[in-house]
Amino acid sequence: MRLLVTGGAGFIGSAVVRKAIADGHTVMNVDKLTYAANLDNLAEVDGHPAYQFVQADICDGPAMRELFDSFLPDAIMHLAAESHVDRSIDGPADFIETNIIGTFRLLEAARGYMAAGNAPDGFRFHHISTDEVFGSLGAEGQFTEESRYQPNSPYSASKASSDMLVRAWGETFHLPVVISNCSNNYGPCQFPEKLIPVVIMAARAGKPIPVYGKGENVRDWLHVNDHADALLLVAQKGVPGETYNVGGRAELRNIDLVLMICRELDKRFPDAEWGKHESLITHVTDRPGHDMRYAVDCSKIERELGWTPAYDVQRGISETVDWYLNNQDWIDRIHNRGFDGSRIGLGQRKAG
Repeated sequence: MRLLVTGGAGFIGSAVVRKAIADGHTVMNVDKLTYAANLDNLAEVDGHPAYQFVQADICDGPAMRELFDSFLPDAIMHLAAESHVDRSIDGPADFIETNIIGTFRLLEAARGYMAAGNAPDGFRFHHISTDEVFGSLGAEGQFTEESRYQPNSPYSASKASSDMLVRAWGETFHLPVVISNCSNNYGPCQFPEKLIPVVIMAARAGKPIPVYGKGENVRDWLHVNDHADALLLVAQKGVPGETYNVGGRAELRNIDLVLMICRELDKRFPDAEWGKHESLITHVTDRPGHDMRYAVDCSKIERELGWTPAYDVQRGISETVDWYLNNQDWIDRIHNRGFDGSRIGLGQRKAG
């Protein structure tokens, strides 16, 4: 397939690009290269004859239309998004612009592509979203594809809005759209503002490991490589008009995940001067509107498309810890670009 991937220099996007090239697809990666994008994530495909990178903004409608018409994709996989909840609390405007307006521009570019007769048979617009659009669960139950949308953060509200746009363009303009909603991803190349890399780096440096509130919030953890497999399958075989939930079947309280990482580090560094790494855990002020629990029922994609997650969370966390320990230069280059890991998301910026 010829795949136009937006946001392919990000965490999930780069995993999709690497997997797509390995599977023999041709990829155009379109990325604005904002703070969380990292071309280091794509070093193994750089220079590959089936891969090309274009630096562009998805909010630039004419540019997106030109890329569709020149590349002639079999599918677009739309991953470009602002995705960090804490940043959305401090500065919602970027999330509205990228996640909503950017999705609109892409939908219109795809609509023009089809109207001009350039789209091949079987063309799909695959929109990649999040389980956070469904809001927060209680102690029981799971999100299904029919769950009610109840976003609670500016980030999840912007993604919910983009989901609705995609659905509407499918219904009104007969654009062949598919939507996937995933649970929390983890694995190599995740920007070090997210929980797992934050814990690994703080623990190794002997610094306090920040845990929001009591750490009792529950997430379903999905390895990014499993997610990439699922996304490519949806892009090829997903039924237009359908949505698919993608989860790791690995629910953990945040505190239990942090303890798991600490135990992995204890195995590798039993003589750390601070003793057991869990001694560094520090409970900090919770983020505003912190959803208590997410859990994804992924039986539909398992049943209809034949996908199942390959990673169990213990193996996945162990390999992720090793990746960060073995790639300090990757982390250093991010810090050299100005990222200092400071806590954000306490909602103290002025409205704008």
